[in-house]
Amino acid sequence: MTQPIIELDGVSVCYRLPKEQIISFKEYAIRWLGRRITYHELWALRDLSLSVQPGEVVGVIGPNGAGKSTLLKVIARVLKPTLGRVRVVGRIGPLLELSAGFDPELTGRENIYLNGAILGLSKREVDRRFDEIVAFAELENFIDAPLRTYSSGMVARLGFAVVTDVDAEILLVDEVLAVGDESFQRKCLARIQAYREQGVSILIVSHNMQTIRDMCDRAVWISGGQKQGEGAPEAVIQDYLAGLDLPPDHPLPQTASLL
Repeated sequence: MTQPIIELDGVSVCYRLPKEQIISFKEYAIRWLGRRITYHELWALRDLSLSVQPGEVVGVIGPNGAGKSTLLKVIARVLKPTLGRVRVVGRIGPLLELSAGFDPELTGRENIYLNGAILGLSKREVDRRFDEIVAFAELENFIDAPLRTYSSGMVARLGFAVVTDVDAEILLVDEVLAVGDESFQRKCLARIQAYREQGVSILIVSHNMQTIRDMCDRAVWISGGQKQGEGAPEAVIQDYLAGLDLPPDHPLPQTASLL
């Protein structure tokens, strides 16, 4: 077996949260100086190990608050684990929060160059990709307007277009496949599918079980920050749904697919 492109060994992430609400910086400073702030610990991930092979597509499922997004942020190096080791080889395309890194006072054009620089692209590389990014986002008529005049959907489309135009070896997708209208969603899925066909390793966090079935080679079920199951997508999905203990008339998690 080849060397994993992503490898997590015993990874834990702990957040320290104040037990009492602090409504101002002044109050925080007074309490901190007096050592009167008490915290409780929230473990978003606990002793989680996972490896992803080059070219593998892995779906991550679980309830809200399970630690799925934290897992992707650790892999993207946005968060540093409290315990454990993370090893990642290759350039990452992080489709996490699509508006992150954008400045609302800059134009769409300026934000493309800003985000390109954040993702490690030179100005020359962005110049070469610029027209394709704008065309994919369908923002030709708005690209020189300030981002604050964009709708949330327009901002998300621009973010998706920038990140997915990077030559990445790893793509991290966190519930962003519902960007824009149905036509644009199909474009997003087609672009991710093209990455898959090129042998890019992909991690997908989704509540859409059919997307996990259609796109993934393997599924991982996380709950309470811990891995509950791992294996063939259909088997893991069935175990996850069985564990939800839903009433008979409750709708199941999304099963529709645009593929």
